[in-house]
Amino acid sequence: MTWSRPAAVAGSFYPADTEELRRLVEDLLVEAAEGSPVLGKGESGSHPQSPSQSAGVSGAPTWPKAFILPHAGYVYSGPVAASGYARLRPFGDRIRKVVLLGPAHRYPVRGLATSTAGAFETPLGSVPLDQAGLQDVLDLPQVQALDEAHEGEHSLEVHLPFLQVLLGSFQLLPFAVGDATPEEVAEVLALLWGEDETVIIVSSDLSHFLSYAEATELDQVTARTILELRSHGLEYEQACGRLPVAGLMIRAREEGLIPECVDLRNSGDTAGPRHQVVGYGSFVFS
Repeated sequence: MTWSRPAAVAGSFYPADTEELRRLVEDLLVEAAEGSPVLGKGESGSHPQSPSQSAGVSGAPTWPKAFILPHAGYVYSGPVAASGYARLRPFGDRIRKVVLLGPAHRYPVRGLATSTAGAFETPLGSVPLDQAGLQDVLDLPQVQALDEAHEGEHSLEVHLPFLQVLLGSFQLLPFAVGDATPEEVAEVLALLWGEDETVIIVSSDLSHFLSYAEATELDQVTARTILELRSHGLEYEQACGRLPVAGLMIRAREEGLIPECVDLRNSGDTAGPRHQVVGYGSFVFS
């Protein structure tokens, strides 16, 4: 019997009211599209640049195949996530599948855990899971169906309202990533990579609970590591989702994708105090 995973963090990480949530997501996307990317500079006055930023931006938008985006409450990380998601809007009508990976915060997982649910729910409605696609990877030893890993887990759920507003109808392939190697993650991504109809979203915050200056410095180091596609260059204190991030970097090298940092801020820039902050970044791989 098909069942749906209910929304677990509606009303805390994002609004539980349907219209309020849709309006907030739309406002965040509009603000991100209208404004220039805000990259955390700290006291140094500089921020890391990707090859595409250094070379300049052409007139036509480049196809965004993959993203690294944050997963905190919308008041904190929503503007940074929207900076990345705004790049997806021109292509939303062509996306039919979303491979979504994030760290398992609440339940110990060996490898990658997907779900037996038929759909994931948010106040904006149901997102069906791609059952055929999930079957393709469940034969891998590092993948299992483990619903406990998704109970209460926010790292995937907070992305769904953005995707529902941008894409409309799509199928989801969700993975809570626990004790896995970057190579194991990359193997899953390779099987699900698809063509232009498939987009990859990796959910990760950056530094946690450092001072504003310390977080800015460490997050700049992390951003450079991602832009240089150094898949074994991240430590846990740099990104809670470092393992799915590293797996994506392996695939990005194999596919010849170009990474770009479009936003790099922390909670001290958005809605929180500056004595102890959490870092957020938006990275687009085209």
